[in-house]
Amino acid sequence: MTETKPRGELTLRTLAMPGDANPAGDIFGGWVMAQMDLASGIRAAERARGRVVTAAVKEMAFELPVKIGDTLSVYTDIERVGRTSITLIVEAWAHRARYAKMEKVTAGTFIMVALDEEGKPKAVPEE
Repeated sequence: MTETKPRGELTLRTLAMPGDANPAGDIFGGWVMAQMDLASGIRAAERARGRVVTAAVKEMAFELPVKIGDTLSVYTDIERVGRTSITLIVEAWAHRARYAKMEKVTAGTFIMVALDEEGKPKAVPEE
């Protein structure tokens, strides 16, 4: 089933450049994952009102490649807020300008933990 609409809030957009690609022009999966991690950190830090770190990444699969020149858009949706953790569903979509279409390339579940100034887990504040 092809999804036509991203889930969540647009949190990060960036351009896939030649330095992020293999010789065939496909962007490295690690680069895509790093962008998703950045977006998770942005969204979780806003919700936690402070510092967060990545505790785990689960259930991630690459469905389509990202190519040089694609705009990568990362959407985040807070699925659950625990005492010290925030679980996000993160989707990466490639806007393929030369074809005027946007396709979901991967998704994953990211678990972030809120930290205090000493680097110890702290409670996520109520909204």
